[in-house]
Amino acid sequence: MREDEYIIPPLRDTLSFPNPRFAPSEGLLAYGGDLNPQRLLSAYRKGIFPWYNEGDPILWWSPDPRFVLFPKDIKISKSFRRVLRNTSYSVFFDTAFSEVIEQCSKVPREGQNGTWLIEDMKRAYKELHNMGYAHSVEVYIDGKLAGGLYGVALGSAFFGESMFTLKPNGSKIALKALSDVLSENGYDFVDCQVVTEHLRRMGAIEIDRDEFLDRLDVAMQKPGLYGNWSQLKWEYSDDR
Repeated sequence: MREDEYIIPPLRDTLSFPNPRFAPSEGLLAYGGDLNPQRLLSAYRKGIFPWYNEGDPILWWSPDPRFVLFPKDIKISKSFRRVLRNTSYSVFFDTAFSEVIEQCSKVPREGQNGTWLIEDMKRAYKELHNMGYAHSVEVYIDGKLAGGLYGVALGSAFFGESMFTLKPNGSKIALKALSDVLSENGYDFVDCQVVTEHLRRMGAIEIDRDEFLDRLDVAMQKPGLYGNWSQLKWEYSDDR
């Protein structure tokens, strides 16, 4: 099927999605449906994610190429390594999910006006968090929340949704901590979805959608860390 032949379909009551391999390269695969947790989980397992503005129908995406970070390949600059060694900070997992997602909702996504994390989206991901699928990383500096991120973990894949920083390097510390923990627990990749220069500098790369979906199929067959992640611990080490 050529890109100009793809007709974007509405979603019905079933949880099925069109095959993302046939979507146009920009990635818009379908529209409509709802943010039912089971629909969201079904979407992520197939390499599809929601992304839309308030007032629009729910838009479902699977872009080509896909932007991914392999946890072991995260890049740490010399200056950031000094920050990790010399800054007084603390990192936690799943201890302030609601606060993290609220902060992320204030960060605009490139190419969109206003917030993309509207109330319906926030409620849906909080429900996934309560179910043990959505997770957050929190960074505190001087006792105050300085940055963080959240996403969805399924199999050996982590689907990064958003990050924020309130103090310099807050989100970078969160991403480094997440990458190390994922690497130690056998995760294959972090799906960064769309290209940002910030993540490219930290080692994320573009891969063909077909390759991404092939890797995803493998990742969905592997065990991952299910449930609350608040027991996870991380401290920076030069050996990582």
